[in-house]
Amino acid sequence: MAANLFYFLIFPGLLFAGITGAFLSWFDRKITARVQFRKGPPLLQPFYDFFKLLLVKETILPKKGSPVLFLLAPVFSVFGATMAGVFILLPLFNIASGFRGDLIVIFYLLTIPSFSYIMGALASGNPLAAVGGSREMKLILSYELTFLLVIAGIIMKAGQQFDLYSIIGTQQQGGAFIGSISGILLFIAALFCIQAKLALVPFDMPEAEAEITEGIYIEYSGAAYAMIKLAKHIMLFILPAFLAALLLGGFRTEGINILWSILKIVGTVLLLTLLRNTNPRIKIRQAMSFFLIWMNLIAIAAIVLIVFGY
Repeated sequence: MAANLFYFLIFPGLLFAGITGAFLSWFDRKITARVQFRKGPPLLQPFYDFFKLLLVKETILPKKGSPVLFLLAPVFSVFGATMAGVFILLPLFNIASGFRGDLIVIFYLLTIPSFSYIMGALASGNPLAAVGGSREMKLILSYELTFLLVIAGIIMKAGQQFDLYSIIGTQQQGGAFIGSISGILLFIAALFCIQAKLALVPFDMPEAEAEITEGIYIEYSGAAYAMIKLAKHIMLFILPAFLAALLLGGFRTEGINILWSILKIVGTVLLLTLLRNTNPRIKIRQAMSFFLIWMNLIAIAAIVLIVFGY
């Protein structure tokens, strides 16, 4: 019991994932600033923002809606992100536990933050939040099928193995899955799914500052909004880590391999940052078509190639 609490609260759970995600958020903002010929924030800016929201800013409850559900939604998002992070990071750090890192369980845990945001938006009673929630739901229906096809392809490449320990072990013995044509296609599809899960441009329609002024988060402030920021920081870390586990051979924690493991995460975040800084926001119907047609075709093509040994 004590070990499980340590995994959830300290390492590799809430504290570790939150701090690492905050540094990655700074990296994302710094690269974005450089692309736009700005200086960018200091290293600890994400921590300043979080603690200012948590300790200084007032949490204002909306007049209409359900205050209890409104406040519980950010808590659920942090819980879902942390649980998913624990089940992803334990195999990556080769920490033995009772749970074997089943991909289907991880897949469902990763959907909890998005559904929590929808729940909080609808509980706020704000029409703009409802528009954002509607967009988030449509986006989920679009990219989750592609993400599921990517996971199916990974399971096939790993010899029908579902647990993350075995998938990482297979790659470390026989080479990373991305070293094949099917692996490259799966990486492309997974990268865009992660971009959408993080609601980064061009898939930031649910919050769309210029259109619906933060959309699903419009009514959030203070400690409740700090929880949402924390969940987003955790997701910014664990989703690239999940991609590293599925396709990049996982982590190695000895010698120079530690640096290579860090570069896998930083490199993936860099790709996500460059994608969001070189593309305009698209309409929700365009995003749905993009995933339901093109990304699904890429994922299916990868599965076909896997069947033929490529």
